[in-house]
Amino acid sequence: MEITIRSAQREEAPTIAKLIMEAMNHECCLWFAGKGHTLEEFFVVMKRLVEAEGTQYSYHNVLVAVGASSEIVGMCVSYDGGRLHVLRKAFFDVMLSAFGQDHSNMPDETEAGELYVDSLCVVREYRGQGIAAKLLQATKEKGRKMGLPVGLLVDECNPDAERLYLREGFQFVGVNEWGGHRMKHMLFRI
Repeated sequence: MEITIRSAQREEAPTIAKLIMEAMNHECCLWFAGKGHTLEEFFVVMKRLVEAEGTQYSYHNVLVAVGASSEIVGMCVSYDGGRLHVLRKAFFDVMLSAFGQDHSNMPDETEAGELYVDSLCVVREYRGQGIAAKLLQATKEKGRKMGLPVGLLVDECNPDAERLYLREGFQFVGVNEWGGHRMKHMLFRI
């Protein structure tokens, strides 16, 4: 399958938001929204965050994989880890205003000195075709241009993803906890 990797466009926010939610996993999305709220409500909020400027999920921070018929088949959200607090503020603000949930005490998932891969997802029907690897390669090139190594967290319960990252040259550098899960911090040094 012919795949093109390019920067996302604002009007692609609905598709990107759905893929971000899948990368987060729907259980986590509902946890962020809190009791009594639905995935549909969370989707509306995520779509707004993707459409916006200056958020961690802004389309400006997204690379998309596009198939031959111009459909998005995958995406990768990445940003300078040193900007986490500035970029994440919009997420905290909207969680509080839309759902009454204060997540401002959430631990940092990245830090200055790395291009952080926040979310990576390939549409289910297109998995196993090397699309995630192509997105990671493009993200590593983005890191090279920024002069930053590329970092990410992988759930210890996700060995398939960890194998992909190892194949792509990422190395284990430590353990972190995020969202109640033990995560491995992996880094690709440029």
